[in-house]
Amino acid sequence: MAKAKIAPEFIISRDQEKCIDCQVCCRVCSNDSHFSDPDTKKVSSDESRCAGCHFCESLCPTGALEIRRNLSEIKTNQVWTGRIHQDVVKQADAGGILLTGMGADRSIPIYFDHLLLNASQVTNPSIDPLREPMELRTYLGGKPDRLDSRAQGKGRENLQSFLASQIPLETPILFSAMSYGSISLNACKSLAMAAREMGILWNTGEGGLHQDLYEYGGNLIVQVASGRFGVHKDYLEAGAAIEIKIGQGAKPGIGGHLPGEKVSDQISRTRMIPEGTDALSPAPHHDIYSIEDLRQLIYALKEAVQYRKPVGVKIAAVHNVAPIASGKKSSQRT
Repeated sequence: MAKAKIAPEFIISRDQEKCIDCQVCCRVCSNDSHFSDPDTKKVSSDESRCAGCHFCESLCPTGALEIRRNLSEIKTNQVWTGRIHQDVVKQADAGGILLTGMGADRSIPIYFDHLLLNASQVTNPSIDPLREPMELRTYLGGKPDRLDSRAQGKGRENLQSFLASQIPLETPILFSAMSYGSISLNACKSLAMAAREMGILWNTGEGGLHQDLYEYGGNLIVQVASGRFGVHKDYLEAGAAIEIKIGQGAKPGIGGHLPGEKVSDQISRTRMIPEGTDALSPAPHHDIYSIEDLRQLIYALKEAVQYRKPVGVKIAAVHNVAPIASGKKSSQRT
């Protein structure tokens, strides 16, 4: 067996006097750290494969196994630590990315636990909280320049139309866009249920909207991105708001790519692409080459929903982001 390029992260100690070669450890190890010699039937271990789950240790009937962390370290370096060095070598050997599910395997601060929403930063603090309660409710959607109340009976209709296009958020937090296909239907449904319970919004991302999720449209932002996956009239009507995605950090360079292996029958119908084909999402919109093109798309979407839903633009925060996101030149701003 070839020697590993790095010292193993864990050491497997096997008490040969207690070990009865029952092969329980071989059957329960997901990483094939334990194996049995076909001739001698003796069980041995490959420490380079051990992930430190202690599953074999807990199920060993005679208590012959002990899993402990390897104390061997490389030369101290404040930037290239031993952990980083090990990860680089493992990723180079495997050709994949090391992932950790549920929790954190490093001492990275959990910033969400320290998030503070201070309403006094956006409004004057209440003098008497009984008569002037403070709230975090936020309204999304554009506001008209004026309401024409001169025409008889039209003022109330204009006001009702204006209020209908506003989206109230009980808490000013939004779920970031995560598409169906990149995450599972159960994950999308969990976000939808949580958004409805919390009075906030979730976002379809670029994966379209599965039929089982239409009932959560009251707390939904439907996304129109460069691939136009799953975009049709019912899709636009299903959400409370529409988002045009121009760019994001997760899709740089050549754009997004959902491998054909993940495009099942349900995903193909939702995204409106052939089953088993790669879903290639270009980095730019091939029909938007100017602010005027973006403005045309904004008003096309507004026409599609009869101006009943707000249309927003997701774009990188640059110095002239306001005129770009609104589809107007600087000279046109009021």
